[in-house]
This record gives sequence, C-alpha cells and structure tokens, in this order.
Amino acid sequence: MIAYLKGILTYITDESIVIDVHGVGYEVVCANPFAFQTSINKELLVNTYHYVREDIQVLYGFKNEDEKYLFTKLISVSGIGPKGALAILGSVDIQGFVSAIEREDDKFLTSFPGVGKKTARQIILDLKGKLQLNVSIDTGLFEEQKDSQPNNQVLLEAQEALKTLGYTDKEIKSILPELNKHGNQDIDEMVRKALALLMKN
Repeated sequence: MIAYLKGILTYITDESIVIDVHGVGYEVVCANPFAFQTSINKELLVNTYHYVREDIQVLYGFKNEDEKYLFTKLISVSGIGPKGALAILGSVDIQGFVSAIEREDDKFLTSFPGVGKKTARQIILDLKGKLQLNVSIDTGLFEEQKDSQPNNQVLLEAQEALKTLGYTDKEIKSILPELNKHGNQDIDEMVRKALALLMKN
C-alpha cells in the first residue's frame, strides 16, 4: 500500500496531479487538484490511497489524513465508489459532514453530488459513531445550531466565489465554523461576511 508520495509537483489537470518521485511520475487523482496550485514545481507530500481492483489501479490523493480517512470510510458504504467519495470531498467541510452523520441529518447529506435519500440513510447507518477524525467535533454545538445553520448550497456557492477571488481552501476552511454561526443568509451576505472574516485573519 502506498501511504503517501513525496516529490516535485510537475503537472496539474482537471482531475489529477503528477508528482515526480526520483524520476518517476505518479499520477494522483484528487477531489480538488488545483488546491495544490501553489506547490507547482515545488516539493510536496501528498497522502495517498492505493485503490486496487482486478481491472484497475488508481492512486487517490488528499491534502491531509482526515480527508483520506473520510474517503476510506465513504467507499466502504454500499452505493458509494471512489468517484462518488471524491465528489463529496470536493465540496465538504469535514467537521460539518461528520456532525451531520452524528445528528442523522439526511437533508444535509443529500445536498452533496450523487447522494440521494437512500444513500444518505446508508451513510448514517454505516458510519454513525464510527468516525474518529483528528478534527474537533462538537455534536452538541451543531445540534443547538441545527435550525440556524446556513443552507448548504449557499455555503458551497460562497466557497466557490471565494476561490474565484483567489483565496485558498485552507483560508476558506478556517472561517467555516464562524460562517456556520450566522444562520441562513443569501449568497451576497455570506460572501461579504466571509471577506470580513478573512481580512481579520
């Protein structure tokens, strides 16, 4: 099993990155390849999962261990394959996603690509109480804020708008907990609030 790769990031495509490790180029499929844009032509360590089946071998890459761990758990759920798991990771706040599983919020889960009501229930059935991530998860806090949390689609659109403005995934994720506290807002209000928070950081 290939746990990680450390080498020079030489190329980025819409679906993958290529890492040169001592003269060998490894293609690594990622949820957000362009999240690694700032590391082009630099040495990079990428956590990987080596997916092997009779007819295919693929290296999947992740920015941290929590993303990798959630990926491995998602592909263990009936009805979710690697592509489906990557689609979820491409737009997920891991802490919020795990908290949604713990509070059995299938409405939140069905807002992700490829996740219908049946799959959402299967995710909850298979993973509730079984996810041990490094992130701090306060399910009680999320339960209290359940009615006031922003619409997930608005939050996702706000994240995309911030990326367009040049902010990195790390910068955006650092303000997500604070954005979650401000309840339902339209996209313009959400972006304005996010920009104010980013300027403070």
